[in-house]
Amino acid sequence: MSPSPQKIVYVVHAVDTEGPLYVDIDAKFETLSELLNLDGLEKTQETLDAILSHEIDLGDKQEIACKVMSSHRNDYMDSWDKLGRMLDHAMSPEQRLRTPDSFGKGYVYNWFCLDHIGFEVNPRRRELGFHKIFDYYKARIDAQEAGRDGNWQRDGVHWHFHPMSIYREAHRCATSLLNSPHIYETLARRIIEREWFPSSVRCGFQTERPDIHWFLEQFVPFDFTNTSLEDSSELNDMADLAHGRFGDWRLAPKDWSVYQPSHDNYQLPGNCRRYIARALNILSRFANLDDHEVDKAFARADSGAPTLLAIATHDFRDLAPEAKALSEMLVAVQKRYPDVRFCYAEAVNAMRAVAHGDTSDDLSLRIELEYSGDIPVAVNISTLKGHVFGPQPFLAIQTKSGRVIHDNLDFGVDGKSWRYALDSETIPGSDLAAIGIGAADRFGNTAVDVVRIEDKTS
Repeated sequence: MSPSPQKIVYVVHAVDTEGPLYVDIDAKFETLSELLNLDGLEKTQETLDAILSHEIDLGDKQEIACKVMSSHRNDYMDSWDKLGRMLDHAMSPEQRLRTPDSFGKGYVYNWFCLDHIGFEVNPRRRELGFHKIFDYYKARIDAQEAGRDGNWQRDGVHWHFHPMSIYREAHRCATSLLNSPHIYETLARRIIEREWFPSSVRCGFQTERPDIHWFLEQFVPFDFTNTSLEDSSELNDMADLAHGRFGDWRLAPKDWSVYQPSHDNYQLPGNCRRYIARALNILSRFANLDDHEVDKAFARADSGAPTLLAIATHDFRDLAPEAKALSEMLVAVQKRYPDVRFCYAEAVNAMRAVAHGDTSDDLSLRIELEYSGDIPVAVNISTLKGHVFGPQPFLAIQTKSGRVIHDNLDFGVDGKSWRYALDSETIPGSDLAAIGIGAADRFGNTAVDVVRIEDKTS
């Protein structure tokens, strides 16, 4: 009997794509101190090796200390050269096809790209600047696509962001989007300078708060941040995760369903527009995918329920062992469910298949400038095809001095058009260099339109 076409586990490898990360020996011991209150240890590699070999007795903190300091977690890609060599291996045809999925296709990565913007303290040597990481991965994917033989689909490029830390430290965590205006400029520049807009996101530090939740509800239909656990007690062993400090998904679904969140609580199913998928870690210090969780996903698919299984990792660690560990679990568990197939998937395609049954429209938007003489005085935006996901497209404006900003739109009475006045209350048309819009629809299709004023000289 051939497998039912409905019984598929869509497998998404979501990579928080942040570029190189430099972590010296002092920083590693700082982590042990901050997470586990382990102080007074000699800060040497020999001490770390002794912790991993249990030659130093840390009592009830031994197991978690070994997870935090494991060789995989601490082999950082600390330069673009080292990261590039890792990607050459992990993205090679040989590695992608090492363990094909049930359809004979090779491995797929989803690169959720981050811009490090506005930070003033950068001890981990993060790559700072707009598009730096996005451009690097886009070029890699484009180059590999040119030589692809059809045995795997194109990798996905998506969006990842880190809220700004209070003291603008690039290695610190934060939770407030309202304190993070660089996020708006990042998206505005992605529209104007790269003509790109996301439909899929992972939130930094696997953390959402009401302001982040409501922002995403306006613009981004697919979210891969849910890290809910059947037993979240392990999080209390680490200071940064205890009591919902970061990555609080204690109330969210744990059955590999995707859900539309509640307006007041992103963890609870409700009536919001966007969909949230569950993504567990692998070879990490917490929330790791295991055989039990993979079995849950296959059992769900075997019951006929649309199922998406995702893992979340980072590009500054070696991706090949993580992909290998996931693939081996999938193959082992699939043997217990002969009617279920698994499919390595691009994130938007997977979410669309699970949430909408592969149904997909299209989206097209157009900007038209209204002039008074040679000066633009208004921006008119119309929907040519489809429907914008949220209440309005994301507006991006570039001034002649090079500033790139975001602003809100005025609404048309037909529900599918918008207007923006160019005047002394906003931006005078005489100072406008470019204006763009980006949007997604509920199926994850995106549309971008950009008008550059130098193109309107006639």
